[in-house]
Amino acid sequence: MDLRPSDRGDRWHPAAGPRAAPHPPRPSPINNCLLPARVEAATATAQRDERETVALPVQYSDSLSLQTPPSLSRLSPAGGAVAASGGALGEEGARARLSLGVSGAPRITLPRAARSHSAPSIWLIWDEVGESDEDRDKVLYQLDQECLDVYKRKVDQATDSRDLLIQALDDSKIELARLLSALGEKAIARTPEKTSGTIKQQLAAIAPTLEKLNKQKNERVREFVNVQSQIDQICGEIAGTTEVGEKVATPQVNEDDLTLERLEEFRSQLQELEKEKSNRLEKVLDYVSMIHNLCTVLGMDFLSTVTEVHPSLDDSIGDNCKSISNDTLSKLDKTVATLNEDKKSRLSKLQELAGQLYDLWDLMDAPMQERSMFDHVTCNRSASVDKVTAPGALALDLIEQAEVEVQRLDQLKYSKMKEIAFKKQTELEDIYAGAHMVIDTAAAHEKILALIEAGNIEPSELIADMESQISKAKEEALSRKEILDKVERWMSACEEESWLEDYNRDDNRYNSSRGAHLNLKRAEKARILVNKIPALVETLVAKTRAWEESRGLSFMYDGVPLLAMLDEYVMLRQEREEDKKRMREQKRYIEQQLNTDHEGPFGSRVSPNRPVSAKKVPGAKSNGSANGTPPNRRLSVSGHQNGRSGGKDGKRDSAKTASPGNVAAAKEDASSHISGTDPVPSTP
Repeated sequence: MDLRPSDRGDRWHPAAGPRAAPHPPRPSPINNCLLPARVEAATATAQRDERETVALPVQYSDSLSLQTPPSLSRLSPAGGAVAASGGALGEEGARARLSLGVSGAPRITLPRAARSHSAPSIWLIWDEVGESDEDRDKVLYQLDQECLDVYKRKVDQATDSRDLLIQALDDSKIELARLLSALGEKAIARTPEKTSGTIKQQLAAIAPTLEKLNKQKNERVREFVNVQSQIDQICGEIAGTTEVGEKVATPQVNEDDLTLERLEEFRSQLQELEKEKSNRLEKVLDYVSMIHNLCTVLGMDFLSTVTEVHPSLDDSIGDNCKSISNDTLSKLDKTVATLNEDKKSRLSKLQELAGQLYDLWDLMDAPMQERSMFDHVTCNRSASVDKVTAPGALALDLIEQAEVEVQRLDQLKYSKMKEIAFKKQTELEDIYAGAHMVIDTAAAHEKILALIEAGNIEPSELIADMESQISKAKEEALSRKEILDKVERWMSACEEESWLEDYNRDDNRYNSSRGAHLNLKRAEKARILVNKIPALVETLVAKTRAWEESRGLSFMYDGVPLLAMLDEYVMLRQEREEDKKRMREQKRYIEQQLNTDHEGPFGSRVSPNRPVSAKKVPGAKSNGSANGTPPNRRLSVSGHQNGRSGGKDGKRDSAKTASPGNVAAAKEDASSHISGTDPVPSTP
């Protein structure tokens, strides 16, 4: 700007050079303050080109500088009016100049055109009135102060606006950082790299990213709300605080953590809850199915039973709407347990009644037609709890029907008590007979008749006593079974031994007659069995002694001590073996005697016409027989046959005496057989 010094020597003019200022230059508010004068100057005719300097006292402020902006159109709204006035004042002519007043304060230098154009309003009035320069300076000073105040307000407004923009930019950056932190860096675009330029440019650069992030945030919040709502819904259904299908309140979402990792955690939790819900629903359906089956078997109303637990368990309600709460599952479990206990107790009661019916029917020989009327009761007599699945199989009316029938049969049982008692006694006798135990049957029958006729005992007590005797007899027979089986094997072996003796005495056993091969096979088996008799007897003796020691009783077999029978059998068997040995020795002795008697008359003699030669005739044997056959072969064979026949007779007698049933008789037969035989030496 072309600022020149005024006439006063104590005033500074900008043309003299720069003046040291205590503060850096700042935008001047002068143009804004002289807005009315500039508007008037712009509309007046510029007739004079020279400029006059008008001194206006201006207070120097630390916060303001006297630097004039380059153009009125840029610093003041009046600039637009000046430009619109047709260019009466150019940019250079519209500039204001400063000069120093009397007091040394800066003054405003107005263009001549502006001053003359504003004369009708200010300057002419002052000239007509004759205002002094001092008064004019005062007015201009006041005008300058007012302009400064306006400028200060504008600066304050601009500063506030700038601060607001800066604050908005800072808030935008903070919001951007918060959104980036909340949404996570992996799924979110990075912060815009443009950090230079004006504030508005920075705001314009960051605005699209914020808008995008806000949209993504809102979408992410909706996803969180959706997932958390489902989680709260399922948790409420499990806890029982929310009914199935009831909407829950919108959950509070933590907007500071909207990352995908957090969302995946919620989704994983939701999947676990959905899985648990599915498992719970499956349990509920299983419980309902079990209750339905149990109610069908027990003859109970399923609908009333299951709706007592929860109304949603009705079959008419869909599976997805059924209650899955902990309370519902607990009640269902208790209901199933109660129904199972009822089923067990009813089945036990029904089986007990069925057993009583069978016992009474068996005692009274009830016909099959009468029994078939209660097949629906007795069909589950031995069935387990899980096997009873027929509808109404354990209904209360069925059990009552069985109880009535048992009571009726109990009343009929008194009239048939004698027949029942004798039948039980016969059963007891059969058990004793099968176990080879001897009892006094006549005395038992007389005792039963006396008890029934006297009426001193209840029929049920009598039957129970006889049942107890039968049970004890069965236990006794069971304890004797192993020994009796071995006794049967022993007797069977003895019978085979007797048959084998008879078979061995048969001279025609090797003839090719019908069935000879079968007898031969039987003989082979009999020999094997006979060889096992000693070991069998030893085992039987050991078992019998152990039984007697454990019970302190003697083992009786058809009234005879078994050990006595075995001891006598062993003794007779030893005697028989000795008899066989003596018979073999006797036979050998007889054969030797026969051979000695035949060698004298038929022995070889020396011919008187032929000299004795040491050389034998070819083909001749040592015994002198020319054909090689011993001369005493026939006699020895016949003697052997005689001896064998005698031995067979002894074996036959011994085999007969070895039978366990003829132990005593065998002794006598063996003694008589031995006494009737010729005495023979013990050694040949």
